[in-house]
Amino acid sequence: MAQDGGTRQQRAVATRAAIVEAAAGEFDVRGYLGTSVDGVAERAGLTKGAVYFHFASKADLAGAVIARQHEVSRAYGEAAAARGSTPLEVMMWMSQGLATQMIHEVVVSAGIRLSTEAATADVARQDPYTDWMQVTAELMRQGIAAGEVDPAWDPELIGRVVIPAYTGVQTVSDVLAGRDDLYERLRELWTVLLAAIVTDRVRPEIPRLVALIAPLPGD
Repeated sequence: MAQDGGTRQQRAVATRAAIVEAAAGEFDVRGYLGTSVDGVAERAGLTKGAVYFHFASKADLAGAVIARQHEVSRAYGEAAAARGSTPLEVMMWMSQGLATQMIHEVVVSAGIRLSTEAATADVARQDPYTDWMQVTAELMRQGIAAGEVDPAWDPELIGRVVIPAYTGVQTVSDVLAGRDDLYERLRELWTVLLAAIVTDRVRPEIPRLVALIAPLPGD
């Protein structure tokens, strides 16, 4: 009996994950207002009742997509931390990962779209932004300690500027080029930002740092 219960639980977890993936696909293409529970059910190959068994409303579905986006982004952030040997290198790898997510992870692009739509004002959507602002601020504090970032800058201020700037860059890249130029646009953004915040010792390193924001082999 315990095994049967475990199997049922595994099926329930798998079904919920499939619904979140289907919802992400619908939200990414249609936005919050254009998405329906019927459409999510059809994309997932389930009945509408099965969707409602796991999620009480479309707002719950949107919240689940944003939460999953946050999980995926955290995993990319951990990978960025492992790749970089200095705080600014980690920051560049994090930006590279954010671009890769927007291009290849539907749940992330859907989550970002949901978090910027006025129709989702009642959906919990602030955590990915506040978390990445805190991560950026901490990297800037580490950068100051390492002599990479000018100590005249407030790390919290940089965090509050960088993440909204990234959101704007990816949005405009999506509108104008379907995100085909996203890596290039982010390199431009960081070329400007680094020129403002780095110490004189690091200034010659700016081209090398921004060059990290590029597709990895196989992307």
